[in-house]
Amino acid sequence: MSESIRDRACIVGIGHTEYSKDSGRSEMKLACEAISAAIADAGLKPSDIDGIAKYTMDNNDPIDIARNLCMPHLRYFGEVAYGGGGGPVGTIMLGAMAVATGQAKAVVAFRAMNERSGRGTPRFGQAATSAGAAGVASYLAPYGLFSPAQMIALAARRHMHLYGTESRHFGEIAVACRHHANLNPDAMMYGRPMTIDDHQNSRMIASPLRLLDCCLETDGGAAVVITTPDRARHLRHPPVFIAAGGLGAGAWNHRSIVKDLESHESESTVIGKQIFKDAGITHTDIDVLFIYDHFTPLVLMALEDYGFCKRGEGKDFVSNGRLRWPDGEFPLNTSGGNLSEGYMHGMQNNIEAVRQLRGAARCQVKDARYAFVSAGNAVPTSAMILRRDV
Repeated sequence: MSESIRDRACIVGIGHTEYSKDSGRSEMKLACEAISAAIADAGLKPSDIDGIAKYTMDNNDPIDIARNLCMPHLRYFGEVAYGGGGGPVGTIMLGAMAVATGQAKAVVAFRAMNERSGRGTPRFGQAATSAGAAGVASYLAPYGLFSPAQMIALAARRHMHLYGTESRHFGEIAVACRHHANLNPDAMMYGRPMTIDDHQNSRMIASPLRLLDCCLETDGGAAVVITTPDRARHLRHPPVFIAAGGLGAGAWNHRSIVKDLESHESESTVIGKQIFKDAGITHTDIDVLFIYDHFTPLVLMALEDYGFCKRGEGKDFVSNGRLRWPDGEFPLNTSGGNLSEGYMHGMQNNIEAVRQLRGAARCQVKDARYAFVSAGNAVPTSAMILRRDV
């Protein structure tokens, strides 16, 4: 058996709900809607699905989903930890490994949450319900590190100190994502254009992070269907192959979110080297980028860590419209990403990557063949390369 997942599984269905500040329905309902849409998009029936992959922190139980959607023979289910780090690509990889090894015929990977209205996902920024702090938080809270933004701010400030990066460089990422969202009627920020001056004038959240450096809080659901190439060729859409993928963690304490920026062996550099080798391509072969954009500084750092540019060169890589469709060399998050489409813990980026390789995106990159998709940087992470069949 081959050691690589290369071209042994593919994505055949995509679906999502609307993205909003208040869904008005349960997270189970959101999950079932998104999954049903993805199954229908593939040209399958719920009874064809025999596997489910989810984020550990998703509040929906796979068995309840199977019961609600009338999936009578669930043969496989699995979970991936670390939310935006492991989840977006890790769930896809669980599905890919399941179908490639015969554990399931068709697996759905999903994320559904009332993150904005219900605060359904416990996160660092929530108010404490008891005195004190447990676990790793007991080392952070006494020093004022309560929220992800505060932690990312430390890494961002260090990058600025070491390499001369400026807030405006982070703003280039935010502006690119908003530009794409304004071409996507499904995006939460559709009809709300942003300039670099808007970014620079937005209020400070945790210096140097401004409001427009931070992702949206969103209600919604998103899902994809994974199966084998042999089965995929008989379905509704041309298959999008998983050319390579992987998960990894660095040696440092991931919960601190303070990276050793002088080191060249982060979790992302290790994964990046492996998946490009497995896919048999180089960075210049990538046509469209999907980098997990929970905070703009980590997008810039991910581009460095995954090898699209050298450490410290991210500020130049993101400048001069390079990330914007249609003229940029590396269009980024072409439906708006976590920053401007909706925060589905990155699952919505998987959906847009599939659209790009089907030739069905609103900001369609001409003749797109390869898409690079990464999950959150600065935590145990995951990444993959998707390929259009030719």
